[in-house]
Amino acid sequence: MKPLAFGWLLAGVLYIDCSQAETLVVGVEPQDFQPHYWVDESGEYRGFARDLLDLFARENKLDIRYQPLPVKQLTQHLLNGSVDFKYPDNVNWAPDLKQGRAVSYSQPVVAYVDGVLVAPERQGRGLDQLARLAVVDGWTPWSYQDRIQGGQTQVVRSTGLAQMIKQAMKREADGAYYNVVVATFYLDNIRARPGALVFDPKLPHTRGTFNLSSVKYPELIGRFDHFLTEHRDEVATLKARYQVEANLDSEYLGMEQWKVDFLKRQRDKATP
Repeated sequence: MKPLAFGWLLAGVLYIDCSQAETLVVGVEPQDFQPHYWVDESGEYRGFARDLLDLFARENKLDIRYQPLPVKQLTQHLLNGSVDFKYPDNVNWAPDLKQGRAVSYSQPVVAYVDGVLVAPERQGRGLDQLARLAVVDGWTPWSYQDRIQGGQTQVVRSTGLAQMIKQAMKREADGAYYNVVVATFYLDNIRARPGALVFDPKLPHTRGTFNLSSVKYPELIGRFDHFLTEHRDEVATLKARYQVEANLDSEYLGMEQWKVDFLKRQRDKATP
């Protein structure tokens, strides 16, 4: 979502206006989900999400405190008011918990795709060849639930991204289900095995968006929406720097541009 690191709380005060000071907290995930977000060894929340929210805070003369919390507890913390905002969030996440509660959501901040990465030689073989699917604990491959319940696909459980990638690379699973940009970033930059696994766009996958949410401060969600519109160029620059939407609508989804260019050259050489 590379060692997992949990952060110390960052102190900060958010000024709603010039006369009233109030401490507001953004609840965030502590998991290593590069390039979107992660908590470094010193406990600092970093990545695209941090830079974007910091930019919003500067433009609105705000200081934000980031509080890493267990992923499964974040929504409850949002609803009970122990955090003022949650990132990332989505209207489709935890609907049972949120039922009857007025949760405000921002415009989409970043788009994502969750799908299956396979060995290059397995790409395009089709769904029937996906007998074993590696999945990180806590993730639900919704597009594959019918096959899993019907016994056509067996789930191979993983404790984290690194183990899941290893399982797929060692052929202990036929594919690995995860956020495609994050898994590809790990392969390219952490594992240093670019192209060892590739996204298979012909297999079922899910598209969605990351949003900022709040129960207590819908007016600040409105200000955040205004910020996204007014500063679209700066937001686009951040997205390009972190490659959070790298080739999101192409067969090279998640790959950095140098790798895309390399594969295209190789394909051109192979074409008569």
